[in-house]
Amino acid sequence: NESSLASTLKTLLFFTALMITVPIGLYFTTKSYVFEGAFGMSNRDSYFYAAIVAVVAVHVVLALFVYVAWNEGSRQWREGKQD
Repeated sequence: NESSLASTLKTLLFFTALMITVPIGLYFTTKSYVFEGAFGMSNRDSYFYAAIVAVVAVHVVLALFVYVAWNEGSRQWREGKQD
């Protein structure tokens, strides 16, 4: 039971780190290198499109978290049911 709690906590901390780093990293990377660098957009337009990329990244990370949590919960429920 303690191992499942530790596994759940590790999963939560991992996705917390992803939720912080991925959108922020994608925001600044796409703003500087993709939208301003490759596409030659203005500073104002690149802010807008980079923010959209960051919001999509948040939704992807949340969807992955829900998927992993659902599968982990289903697995633990099945293992508990067999006992």
